[in-house]
Amino acid sequence: MTDHHIAQDRPETAIARQDAMTSLELRQIQKSYGAYHALRGIAMVFQSYALYPHMTVAENMGFGLRMAHRPKEEIGAAVMRAAKILRITDQLDKRPKQLSGGRRQRVAIGRAITRSPDVFLFDEPLSNLDAALRAQMRVELSSLHAKLGATMVYVTHDQIEAMTMASRIVVLNHGAIEQVGSPLELYRNPENLFVAGFLGAPRMNFFSVTVDAVSGRGATVSTAGLAPLSIELAENVSVQPGDALTMGIRPENLSVVAERGTTASLSGNVRLVEHLGRETILYVDAGALQCVSSESGTGNVTVQIGHVTAVSNDAVLGLGVDPRDVYLFSSGDERTISARKSIIAD
Repeated sequence: MTDHHIAQDRPETAIARQDAMTSLELRQIQKSYGAYHALRGIAMVFQSYALYPHMTVAENMGFGLRMAHRPKEEIGAAVMRAAKILRITDQLDKRPKQLSGGRRQRVAIGRAITRSPDVFLFDEPLSNLDAALRAQMRVELSSLHAKLGATMVYVTHDQIEAMTMASRIVVLNHGAIEQVGSPLELYRNPENLFVAGFLGAPRMNFFSVTVDAVSGRGATVSTAGLAPLSIELAENVSVQPGDALTMGIRPENLSVVAERGTTASLSGNVRLVEHLGRETILYVDAGALQCVSSESGTGNVTVQIGHVTAVSNDAVLGLGVDPRDVYLFSSGDERTISARKSIIAD
């Protein structure tokens, strides 16, 4: 058996032929196959850490290099370098069960770092951590990305992780790519209703509206409980009076009229006030105007105010919105048909 044949053998082939091989030939195949995987330049960090409980932190971190049959001195240096980056040099002799969830995740990341890969694959690595640790690890991973300069592909269902950590976001829906772009580009200019609803916390308010009139590139829309709004349309978009559309307004773009002195676009009763310190979230029952797929699941309109407010439950409010901050989506393919927004809000 030549070296060429050994390098090309698949492990299942090797196992099937094991009885016809010498032990030396089998070890050569296993060694060659392990080296092949090490040379791919890809390292993965799993959601469940995937640490070996019988190994120490140092042994776990150096496992990939050991499987690639790297020299002990190289493995030790790589482990120490990764441990210093992750600030776990004092944990190297411990076993996983002795570590907190955050430290276990650092060990899993360290195991990937030791291989100096070209690409890191992260599979929801922070989902098992509590809120405080997730915030801390977001900062650490972003700093690590800047320090290593490697490509990181990060899978998450958490939009905050996506918005704060990504340079580019790929939004997937049932395996199909909906949109690719920078976090702010996707937030300000979602290509469809799915992306608009996915990015943003609290999520965008959606309403079913009807086109009242069309003038040039503008369309006036309204519905029960909503004053007519004239919205600029995107280029090459055509709508007709009577067309049914979906309108979207982000909670932070709704303002209490008394605070700005603008004309109310809608009004309602406050059903719930959430005081979060730096901001206040209001859930407003706008009567006939029902929010589709609302944040609260009740049809109430969600309003986000960037400061503490004295508004209380059952208060009657008028709410205003700048038409430039309103989105329109077609009723068929749910594509965005309103004009693009500037990345930095006016």
